Amino acid sequence: MVDRGVADKLSVLFVCLGNICRSPLAEAAFRAECTRLGLDMEVDSAGLGDWHAGSPPDPRAQAVARKHGADIGGHKARQVTKQDFRRFDHIVALDHQNYIALARIKPASSSAHLSLLLDYVEGREGQAVADPYYEDAGAFEKTWVDVEAGAKGLMRRFLDKA
Repeated sequence: MVDRGVADKLSVLFVCLGNICRSPLAEAAFRAECTRLGLDMEVDSAGLGDWHAGSPPDPRAQAVARKHGADIGGHKARQVTKQDFRRFDHIVALDHQNYIALARIKPASSSAHLSLLLDYVEGREGQAVADPYYEDAGAFEKTWVDVEAGAKGLMRRFLDKA
């Protein structure tokens, strides 16, 4: 049984470098889990860099999301802000570089829990979701598989603690 009172109060931010590939896909996969379970969590994604700010996700990311029933076409890339560390309970990095950078900029007063997405997948702890940006469309499918597994694992962790 899902304790909606506890789970619905959680908020999650997924972070990659530019917020046009991995993190919007992770956000979409986690939103799908929320919908499947009837939970209304606050979910968002952002990037560490600002070079794609305001841009939609990579067309290949949009295509793989659509293939799996998620529409991310309305997403606009944004950069992580200091306020995110107060707004979100959980900030989930897609790779080690992002995790380290987030740990560096996290305000001392923040209680946000930092983690790697694949830490929530048995046997994948400590691994990074590969960046598909410089690869072909097939790499985006692999990214979807990884972020979906991570999203399901993260949700299981939340529900186990609820």
